Amino acid sequence: MSHKRIPKRKAAIAAGSVAALGAAALLLPNANASQTDAQDATPKTVKADAAGGLVSQLTSQLGDAVAGSYYDSTKKQVVVNVVDGDSTVMAQVRKAGAIPNAVQNSTAELTAVAATLRTKATIAGTAWSVDPKTNEVQVTADPTVTGSKWDTLVSTVDGLGDGVATVNKTTTELKPLVAGGDAIFAQVDAGGVRCSLGFNVTASDGTPAFLTAGHCGVAAADWSDSETGDPIATVDQATFPGDGDFSLVKYNDPTTVTASEVNVGGGQTVQINAAADATVGTQVFRMGSTTGLHDGTVTGLDATVNFQSETDPGGVDTVNGLIQTDVCAEAGDSGGPLFTQDGSAIGLTSGGSGDCTAGGETFFQPVTAALTATGATLGDGAAAGGDDTGAVDPSASAVDPSAGATDAAGGADATGDQSGTGDQSGTGTEDGSGTQDGSGLVSGN
Repeated sequence: MSHKRIPKRKAAIAAGSVAALGAAALLLPNANASQTDAQDATPKTVKADAAGGLVSQLTSQLGDAVAGSYYDSTKKQVVVNVVDGDSTVMAQVRKAGAIPNAVQNSTAELTAVAATLRTKATIAGTAWSVDPKTNEVQVTADPTVTGSKWDTLVSTVDGLGDGVATVNKTTTELKPLVAGGDAIFAQVDAGGVRCSLGFNVTASDGTPAFLTAGHCGVAAADWSDSETGDPIATVDQATFPGDGDFSLVKYNDPTTVTASEVNVGGGQTVQINAAADATVGTQVFRMGSTTGLHDGTVTGLDATVNFQSETDPGGVDTVNGLIQTDVCAEAGDSGGPLFTQDGSAIGLTSGGSGDCTAGGETFFQPVTAALTATGATLGDGAAAGGDDTGAVDPSASAVDPSAGATDAAGGADATGDQSGTGDQSGTGTEDGSGTQDGSGLVSGN
C-alpha cells in the first residue's frame, strides 16, 4: 500500500473526515421553530441549538433559584428546575417560555456532593455528573470497581443522604478511546497510536491547526494522515488529565488549507459554523474513525471521570468538566467531533464504556473550553471540494453502513487512506479494496 502526502495549498482537510463505517441516523434538517406569544405564558417550541440561549437567559436572571435545566427533545421545549418550587420564580420561567420543574436540590448542594465524591471516592473506573432530569448526581462505576473500592464508593454515596446521588454499574471498562483508530497516526515506542481529528481551527498566531483529544496529544508529539506516512502536524498544547482532555495540533505546512466541516460519509459534509455549549437532552452526532457516524443525547454536564492511569499501574487519571452522553464510541474514535445537525461544534471524544454493538456512554471535552484554553478559533470555513454544506440533504439516503467497512484482518488497509484527510481533489491513496469517490473518502466494494 502506498501513501501520498498532502499537496501544499490543496489539502482542504475536512475536520473528522473519515470513512463512515456505520451511520446511527440520517441527519435531517429541523423544521422551523415556532414560538408562541410569551405573554400567554405558554412554553415556547425551540430548536435544540436555541435551548442554550434560553437557559443562559434564565440562569442569569434567576441565579441560585435555578438548579439546572434540560431540553425535552420530544416536545422541543426547555425545562428549568426551580429550587423548592418558588412560585414567583416558576411564573418567571413560564413567562420566558420554558417549563418550570420544582426540585429539592440546589446547584450549590449538588456541587458540594461532587466535591465530596472527588475528595473521598476518586477511584479508577468511576465517573459522576449532575443529571438535571433527576436533580441528582449520577455516579457510574465500571466492573473494575470491586471489593474495598466498591465499598468505599457505596459508603461515600450513602453518607451523602437521601435523594442526592445514585450509583449505576456499567458492564464494560471505562477508558480513554485511544487504540485501534485510523484517522490520524503517531509512531511512538515502536508502536502505533491512532486517534481521530476533531475540528479544524486557526491557532492564535494565525496558523492552521486542529483540535483532538488531550490524551492523544500527550501520547505523541507528531501526527500523520496515514499509518506509515511522514508527520504533517505537531502538538502545540495538550491537556490531560486534569481540567480537560484536549490538544491543539498545528499543521507543519503553514500554507495548508483547511475546511471547517465534518465529513459524515456518503459524500456529504456538515458545515461547522460556531462552537456552542452542550445542553442536557440535546440530540448530538459523533463522527469517529473507527465506528463512523452515531447519534444520541447529552445526559450530563461538568462530568468528572476517573480513568485508570496508563502510565502508573496504581494511579488514576482524573478529568474534570466533561460532557456525558449516551452516544456510543470505540477505541480509535478519541478526539473525533461531537456536533449538532445544524453545524454547532460541541465536543471532542474523550472516553467511555461500552461499544457500538451493545451500546454505551461516552464523555466529551467541551469545544468552547478547549478554544478558550488554547486561544484558537474555529476554521475559516473554506470549502473542501463538492457542494455539500450545512445539514445533510434530506433527499439523500442514509450513509451505507457497509461503505468503507474496516477489514478486521487487514486493519488500516481496508479503507485506503483511512484518515480521509488526503487530497480532497480525489487523488488520495487507495489500496484496491475500495473506490475513490472524489471527496477524499474510500468506499468499499
